[in-house]
Amino acid sequence: MSDLQNLYQELILDHSRTPHGYGLRDEIPAQSHQLNPTCGDEITLQVHRSADGAVEAIAWEGHGCAISQASASLLAELAEGLSVEDLEIRIAAFREAMRSRGKIEPDEELLGDAAALGGVSKYVARVKCAMLAWVAAEDALTRS
Repeated sequence: MSDLQNLYQELILDHSRTPHGYGLRDEIPAQSHQLNPTCGDEITLQVHRSADGAVEAIAWEGHGCAISQASASLLAELAEGLSVEDLEIRIAAFREAMRSRGKIEPDEELLGDAAALGGVSKYVARVKCAMLAWVAAEDALTRS
């Protein structure tokens, strides 16, 4: 395994162990619950927006594999302070990379540390795990 792959693996494990944005808030401006029926991973995700409409925070709770939990944490970290449009652009870029079966490297400038999940795209069964929080965020944005 290359040094970069080791670094990415460690980043994913760190985010699954100490997740960013974990814990739902009492106020629920926009929320979505998603389930991966294949493996049982679940995420309930809230998108909290500031007065100017920017993403203030993503709060979430869920259970599942390290990939789904790390992906939610990485998304929560990435989304803070973005405009809704910028978040939607990142969701689309992440989806494109995940569906590429390893042919498209995630754009690190656009996705930050979430680009570490790029290797997951080679494993079709794991793509749903990585996408779960991103789909929940997209769904929550349509509800706000």
